Amino acid sequence: MTKWVYAFGGGSADGDREDRNLLGGKGANLAEMAKLGLPVPPGFTLTTAVCTAFYENDRSYPSDLNDQVEDALAALETKVGKTFGDPSNPLLVSVRSGARASMPGMMDTVLNLGLNDETAEGLAKLSGDRRFALDSYRRFITMYSDVVLGVPHATFEEILETFKEERDYSLDTEISAEEWEEVIVEYKAAVKRALDFPFPTDPRDQLWGAIGAVFGSWMNDRANTYRRMYDIPSSWGTAVNIQAMVFGNMGDTSATGVAFTRDPSTGEKGYYGEFLINAQGEDVVAGIRTPQCLTESMRIKMNDHLPSMETAMPDVFAQLTEVFDNLENHYRDMQDIEFTVEQGRLWMLQTRNGKRTTKAALKIAVDMVAEKLITEDEAVLRVDPTQLDQLLHPTIDESYTRDVLAKGLPASPGAASGAVVFDADEAETRAAQGEKVILVRVETSPEDIHGMHAAQAIVTARGGMTSHAAVVARGMGRPCVSGAGEIRIDTEALTFTTRGRVIKDGDIVTVDGATGEVLMGEAPMIKPEMTGDFAALMEWADKARRMTVRTNAETPADVQTAKEFGAEGIGLCRTEHMFFDADRIAAVREMILAEDQMGRVAALAKILPMQRDDFAEIFRIMEDRPCTIRLLDPPLHEFLPHTEEDVHAVAEATGLPVEGLWQRAKDLSESNPMLGHRGCRLGITFPEIYEMQARAIFEAQALVEKETGVKPVAEVMIPLVATAKELEILKVRVEAVADDVDRETGVKPKYLIGTMIELPRAALRAGDIAAHAEFFSFGTNDLTQTTFGLSRDDAGKFLGDYLEAGIFEKDPFVSLDQDGVGDLVKIAVDRGRAARPGLKLGICGEHGGDPASIHFCESAGLDYVSCSPYRVPIARLAAAQAALKAQA
Repeated sequence: MTKWVYAFGGGSADGDREDRNLLGGKGANLAEMAKLGLPVPPGFTLTTAVCTAFYENDRSYPSDLNDQVEDALAALETKVGKTFGDPSNPLLVSVRSGARASMPGMMDTVLNLGLNDETAEGLAKLSGDRRFALDSYRRFITMYSDVVLGVPHATFEEILETFKEERDYSLDTEISAEEWEEVIVEYKAAVKRALDFPFPTDPRDQLWGAIGAVFGSWMNDRANTYRRMYDIPSSWGTAVNIQAMVFGNMGDTSATGVAFTRDPSTGEKGYYGEFLINAQGEDVVAGIRTPQCLTESMRIKMNDHLPSMETAMPDVFAQLTEVFDNLENHYRDMQDIEFTVEQGRLWMLQTRNGKRTTKAALKIAVDMVAEKLITEDEAVLRVDPTQLDQLLHPTIDESYTRDVLAKGLPASPGAASGAVVFDADEAETRAAQGEKVILVRVETSPEDIHGMHAAQAIVTARGGMTSHAAVVARGMGRPCVSGAGEIRIDTEALTFTTRGRVIKDGDIVTVDGATGEVLMGEAPMIKPEMTGDFAALMEWADKARRMTVRTNAETPADVQTAKEFGAEGIGLCRTEHMFFDADRIAAVREMILAEDQMGRVAALAKILPMQRDDFAEIFRIMEDRPCTIRLLDPPLHEFLPHTEEDVHAVAEATGLPVEGLWQRAKDLSESNPMLGHRGCRLGITFPEIYEMQARAIFEAQALVEKETGVKPVAEVMIPLVATAKELEILKVRVEAVADDVDRETGVKPKYLIGTMIELPRAALRAGDIAAHAEFFSFGTNDLTQTTFGLSRDDAGKFLGDYLEAGIFEKDPFVSLDQDGVGDLVKIAVDRGRAARPGLKLGICGEHGGDPASIHFCESAGLDYVSCSPYRVPIARLAAAQAALKAQA
């Protein structure tokens, strides 16, 4: 019989943290904490295997699940001394999701489950606090109706706000027990009106309704969006955790809170978090009430007038800090903890490795090495390479005079400018059109996830440092200011008012997530320095990795940037990209449109010094690092003249008639330029083009060697080869030019000749091609196009549908298709090295900056990856992680 249900609590548990894939992160950590003897409310977990079975069987459960749940429920009743559904001694439970990867706020939760009119009265008698019992009941109706029955949360908020306004109340805590009775009657009437049936009162019906809602939420829109953003497979599923309720809303000796063992924004060591007295956990994370600081030092720093937990509940705070230390030392990582205090007694509801900014991740990793909690290699494995992008972009120039519109909490660091928008859908739409936007909301909810991802930064009027907006923004690397209470948002007028000023939809603002300030206008930014913790981690990564990391660059500025980021060479210099400047494109057009060799040679003579100067500048920057230079590979349509002005410019430069040039351009036009007269086909047809480029490369090498004494290394790449014969013919011509330059300058160029593997036939015939190639560079952009028969320029029109339908798990132009394209790479590696054992192998498509693709490159035995300059640090760290995991 399959075990679908695992119990925990009372100092023991059926599983532990090693069972994370089966129990989910929350369930595994609850089991682990129970085994550690920490005060965990007992409960049980329905495994992720139930979720998988649920979706594989048309949303129905395994036949023996009900009996296992009943047995677990009976055992739970025995542990707590209460009975589920008993009017005189009711057991109430929470029902929470828990996937193996943390997905904060993306799936559903139900608290206080088991309440109805009779059990609410029983809870009132047991607790001696009727107001608390009815407050819990109205919370349950609101949450269950929203999550399970589909009655929007706003329905109940509107009833409650009207009720408070009529009595001139500002806080929920001002509402008496008798008044909560009135609210509950209105709530139940609203449910009946919306659904045409009454709110369910049978606790077991409630329980299965909540279980179904949590499993159902695994496939809701916001969870699907989150999984796509963080590459979490839908096949993993979520667990469901059912746990005895403990109550933070039982008066002034009760509380609930969220805390981190270190600052998740900066990484500083010290307890960090927030709590609310007489509240439940949803009040903290939803930003409905502004919480109080956990520690006195944090309260002073935030200039908060409300007492900290350290002073308001000193005994519980002391217990809590002891638990913090135990958990951090046990898990050897910064922990994100949820807790409840019920009438002075501490209960631990959750621990997990905390979401953190990249700055914090680096500091925590480096500090924990110094504290001897983890090794250098473990530190390298702790940081998500994609998050490094947060550190590689500008911050606000300190000399800038700030026009501060509002100040809130510095919830997630970094800075960004953009146009104000007030709606998540609008943010996504405008961002897709290329506009930079700042999402401004009263508070965010999980439904806003797509807009938050599209926005450059997020601002909320309500919520604390652990609100939904803050946690999600930190995980995404988006700057965020939360709890900017002076902002008054009018969602109908699409404006916000602050300090006597009205900011409209579309106005440009700047968000500084490090200071919590929202500024008017676009602030100037400065480039960050890659020092300190970043430099330390990169040093450890460089020691651990096997593959080298190069860059795709052709301008001196990009080459210099890449070198500063640690690039160890150039993996792809696209020579056609050097010709787009207005003063150069005329000469290139003249060459392309020439009717005979004499005309082409005349045009090439103009281009040669331009190319030579470009290559010389690159060699000066890169010194003796290898530079792979791809000979001309333009789809011709990119250079053909398209306007009358273009044609006249060429006519003036060449003296050729306009009519003749128009006709020549028409003759050269192609139906499918991506598969047309380009790459080595140009070199075969017009060998003088490649000979000019080879001369420019070798003369630049000689120039720089004489000038600096450093011997530049050129790797001459002949593109789009499909047959060994193409490479054989062109290699001979390139070698002849090298010999000529050697004789003319007295400097023997240091070079290799190789090719880009970007066609399936080239991969399959790699053994033949390797007879003439000293290196292969996999051009995975074109290899993906030609393998799938997709145009990356046009596929965006339907790729979203393919991702949504699950046909592709990831965009194959973003993350390498390891099954199809990957198989071709492996075939080429095996056959190429069989023919030439010392063959140098690398990848130069944009996949070279994607961590998942880099892991594939490590497993395939490639020597290097190459990526855009700003992704070089990401590739360095990903390559190190790939090497360490390969050794494990």
